[in-house]
Amino acid sequence: MNQPHQHNQNDPSNLTEGGENISQKKHTNSGEHPDHEKEHHKHEGGNGHKAHTDHSGHEQMFRQKFWVSLALSIPVLVFSPALQNWLGYTVPDFSGSRWITPVFAVIVFLYGGLPFLKMAVPEIKNRQPGMMTLISLAISVAFVYSLAALFLPTSVTFFWELVTLIDIMLLGHWIEMRSIRQASGALDQLAKLMPDTAERINANGETETVSTDSLKQGDMILVRPGASIPADGGVIEGESDVNEAMITGESKPVRKEKDSRVIAGTINGDGSLRVKVKATGDETALAGIMRLVDEAQKSKSNTQILADKAAGWLFYVALGTAVITTVAWVIAVGFNVEVVARVATVLVIACPHALGLAVPLVVAITTSIGANNGILVRDRLALEKAREINMIVFDKTGTLTEGEFGVVGIKTTDVITEDEALALTAAIEGDSEHTIARGIRKSAEERQLSYPSISDFEAIKGRGVQAKYDNHKVFVGGPRLLEMLDVELPEELAQFEQQTSEKGQSVVNLVKEDSGEVNILAAFALADVIRAESQNAIKKLHEMDIDVAMLTGDSQAVAKSVADELGIDTYFAEVLPEHKDQKIKELQKQGKLVAMVGDGVNDAPALTRADVGIAIGSGTDVAIESAGIILVKSNPLDVVKIFDLSRASHRKMIQNLIWAAGYNIIALPLAAGALAPIGIVLSPAVGALLMSLSTVIVAINAQLLRGHELAA
Repeated sequence: MNQPHQHNQNDPSNLTEGGENISQKKHTNSGEHPDHEKEHHKHEGGNGHKAHTDHSGHEQMFRQKFWVSLALSIPVLVFSPALQNWLGYTVPDFSGSRWITPVFAVIVFLYGGLPFLKMAVPEIKNRQPGMMTLISLAISVAFVYSLAALFLPTSVTFFWELVTLIDIMLLGHWIEMRSIRQASGALDQLAKLMPDTAERINANGETETVSTDSLKQGDMILVRPGASIPADGGVIEGESDVNEAMITGESKPVRKEKDSRVIAGTINGDGSLRVKVKATGDETALAGIMRLVDEAQKSKSNTQILADKAAGWLFYVALGTAVITTVAWVIAVGFNVEVVARVATVLVIACPHALGLAVPLVVAITTSIGANNGILVRDRLALEKAREINMIVFDKTGTLTEGEFGVVGIKTTDVITEDEALALTAAIEGDSEHTIARGIRKSAEERQLSYPSISDFEAIKGRGVQAKYDNHKVFVGGPRLLEMLDVELPEELAQFEQQTSEKGQSVVNLVKEDSGEVNILAAFALADVIRAESQNAIKKLHEMDIDVAMLTGDSQAVAKSVADELGIDTYFAEVLPEHKDQKIKELQKQGKLVAMVGDGVNDAPALTRADVGIAIGSGTDVAIESAGIILVKSNPLDVVKIFDLSRASHRKMIQNLIWAAGYNIIALPLAAGALAPIGIVLSPAVGALLMSLSTVIVAINAQLLRGHELAA
C-alpha cells in the first residue's frame, strides 16, 4: 500500500519541477500565432537548427496598419477609373490627378504590404513556404503588373484591387491576432494573480513592505484580510478562509489555520494570517502552473501536425493551380489584366489563414478551459488521445481513497451512543500519533464532536492505549488488547468484527473498566477512506463507455471491498510497486487503450507506460513529471472532465478543419475561373474577403467551445 501522503489534497505545490528553476513569465498580449514561433532558434554551432519565424507580429501593429492603410486606400478607390465607370461618377480632372491612384497604392503597398513580404523571407530561406509566401506572391503580382501597366497605354492597372487586398489581409490578421490573444489569456490572468508587494515581518516583529521578488525561503509575512498571498508557505498563526478557485478550481473557500499550506496567488478571506515562506517566484505552485499552461499551448497534437502539413501542401497546390490558370487563360484570351486577376485571386484564396488558425485557436481555448477547471495539460498528444481511451486504471490509495485512515463503521452497545463513543475514543487517542489514532480524531472532528476530559494517558506497547475518564479506566485497542484484558466481544460486536475483517478493515474497541468489571462499549471499523467523489466518477466513466480498473498493493479483501463499493469492473490486489506497469502492459496486450491515474513515486512507471498518464496534484514530483495531464485537485471527478474536454476539443478541431479545407476546395476552382464561361468570376478583393470571412468563421466556431460545460 502506498504510504499516506502528508500533502494537502488540494495543494498543487508539487507542480514545480524538482530543483529546476521555472521561468515565470508575465506574458504580454503579443497576439502571436501559436502555430508559428519567433525567429529565436538560430543556427548554433553547426548543428543545423532551423530558424522559426514570427508570422504574426502584434495585434496592435496589424490594427494600426489596417486603419492607416484603409485611410490611404480611399484616394486610390475614389480616383480609380474602373470604379468610376462601375459606379457612374467622375472626379475632377487636374494636373497630376492620374498619379493619385498609383502613388497612394505604392504607399499602401510599402506600409501595409511590405511587412508580409518581410515575413515571407524566412519561409523561403527555410524552404517551408506557407501563408506569408502566398500573400506576398498575390500582392507582388498585382503590384509589379500595375506598375508596368502605367507605361503600357493599352493595359489596365490593378491598383484598387491591390490596396483592397492589402486592407482585407491586414483586417484578417488583426481579427486573428485578437482571437488568439483572447484565447491565450490564461497566462495573463495567472500572471496577474501574483501581488507586486508583500508585508514582511522583521526580527523585531514589525512589518515592512517589500517587493514580492525580494522574499526568501524562511521569511515571515503578514497576509491581511482580502490580500493576495505572495508566496507558497505554511500558516504559523491565524485563521481564515482562503479563496483558491483561481488555482484549484474549487469554488468553496478553504479553511486555513496553523500548519495549513497556502498557495501564492490565492486570495485571503476575513482573517489575518502569518505565513512562513516555503517557495517564492519560479518555485511556487503558480509558476509551475504557468509553465504547464505555456507548454500545453506550445505543444502540438496530431491534428495540429496534420493541419501544418496541409498548410504546406496548400502552397504547392496553389502554385500549381496558379500556373495552370495562367497557361489556360493565356491560351484562351491572351496575356492581359484578367490573367493577372485570376492568378492573384488563386493565390489569395489559397492562403491557409483559416487552416492555420483552425487547430491552434482550439488548443489555446482548450488549455484555458482546462486550467480554469484544475486540469493542467503537459502534453497535447495526451489530451487528444484521451478521447480514444476505453480503459482507465486508478491507483487506489491517495486517488480513489484519501490515503489515510478514517472511521468507516461504528457499532455500540446499549449503554452509549455512537457520538459519545467516538468522542471518548478520540479524547483517549488525543496524544497518539498512530495512523489509526489520527483517523479516529479526524472522524470526530468531521462530526464536530466535543471531547470529554481524560487524564493519565498511557500507551500499552503493542496492545493499545489507556487513560482515566470519570474515575474509571478506559482502553482503546484491537484483539491483543482484549487478550490482555481477558474479555470477549459480545455477540453483536463479534458479528460486526467478522463483517469488517472480511472487508480487510481494521477494528479497534473501546473498553471500560468499572469496579474490576471490564465491559466493551463500542467497536470501530477503520479503513483508508474512499473519497466522496469516487463513486460518482466511476458511474460517469461507465456512462462514457470506459471500463474502470483499480491497482493496489492492499490485500484481496481490501481491494474487493473497495471495488464492490464503487462498482469497479476489474481490480488487481497485492501488486508490488515494480509490477504496476506490467499490469498496464497486460491490459494493453488485450487491445485496451489505457489511461492511468496515480499519485505516488511507485506509480511513475505505470503512468509512463499508459497511453495517457494522469497525475493528481497532491502527488509527488516524480509522478507529475511522468504524466501528460495533471489534476490540481485530488478529485476523481476531474478525470471525467478530461475525457469530456478531449472529445469536445477534437470535435471543434475537426469542424474547423472541414470548414477551412472545404472552403479551399470550393473557392480555388472559382478563383481560377472554372465558371467564367457562365459569367461567374471572383475578383482578388472578393477572394480576400472570402478568405478573411473563413478565418472569422473558424475563430467564432472555436470560441463557441467556451460555452461547453464540462461533465462533473
